[in-house]
Amino acid sequence: MSGQEPTFRRARREDVAAIVAMLADDELGRQREDLSDPPAPAYVEAFAAIDADPNQLLAVAEVGGDIAGCLQITFIPGLSRRGMWRGQIESVRVASSTRGSGLGRAMIGWAIGECRRRDCGLVQLTTDKSRSDAHRFYESLGFVASHEGMKLTL
Repeated sequence: MSGQEPTFRRARREDVAAIVAMLADDELGRQREDLSDPPAPAYVEAFAAIDADPNQLLAVAEVGGDIAGCLQITFIPGLSRRGMWRGQIESVRVASSTRGSGLGRAMIGWAIGECRRRDCGLVQLTTDKSRSDAHRFYESLGFVASHEGMKLTL
């Protein structure tokens, strides 16, 4: 990675606006997110629920004191595979000013390490079918498209 090395930490309430801005900073996000200032109450309530849940980790990456990336890991207990825990990585975003620097690779490496630390036997993620660059990126990290994911909007 070029430039300063990133640091990773649990997100704080005051990071919500920066996280929402990164979530909105692409074609899909612009359609889904609300960039109100201050952040809409739904974001603040969601943050509080995530922060209170010991099986959730909303994290940010800082570079030079600025928030440059975010992701969320859900630690999922299960009975299948002999009671194996899984780490589900979601909402991975890198600030547009930092894309191409290697930060995304560093973030996923850090997230996998957190999953190992929590004794997960598997790390999984989903990415929108339209994000072909993301598919190539995750494949370059060793992820395999082994399942077909489905969603139902309510």
